[in-house]
Amino acid sequence: MRDHFIKVFQHLKWADARVLESLRAAHSVLKKDQDLYAHILGSEHVWLSRISGTTPKLVVWPTLTVDESERLAAENGSAYQKLVSDLTTETTQRAITYRNSAGDEYTSTLEDILTHVALHGAYHRGQIAASVRAAGDTPIPTDYIAFARGAPAATRKR
Repeated sequence: MRDHFIKVFQHLKWADARVLESLRAAHSVLKKDQDLYAHILGSEHVWLSRISGTTPKLVVWPTLTVDESERLAAENGSAYQKLVSDLTTETTQRAITYRNSAGDEYTSTLEDILTHVALHGAYHRGQIAASVRAAGDTPIPTDYIAFARGAPAATRKR
C-alpha cells in the first residue's frame, strides 16, 4: 500500500505543478481558476494539518497569488511525500478525528483521507482544465496515466 500512495502523491505533486504551468501559460487567467487552484492547495494543507493534529495556517478556500500557490504546492508536495514514505499497513488504518470547515467532527482513516486528497485535487484540476479550454487556451494534461507512462494522454482530433 505504501508504494501505491507514494506513486499517487508523486502524481499529485506533478499534476499541481502542471496546473500552475497551465495557468501561467494561459492568455488570460480567470479568477475562478486561480481560486480553484488555491482551493486545491489550501485543502491539501488543511488535510496535512488534520493528519498531524496541528492548527492549519490557511483555510480551505485561501486567497493566494500564483507565486504563493507555487510555494504552497511545493510545501504540500514535500510534506505528502514524507508522510506516504513512512506508511505501513497499520498506519493507513489509523483513525484521525478532525473538524471540517463547518465545525462538524468526523473520524476517518488515514487511508481514506489520503484517497480523498488525491481524488479531490483531480476533480478540481479537471474543472480548471475545462475552463482554460473554454477560454481558448490549451490546458496542460494532468491525467494519472500520462504521469504513469511518461507520455501525454490522447487528445481529441479536430
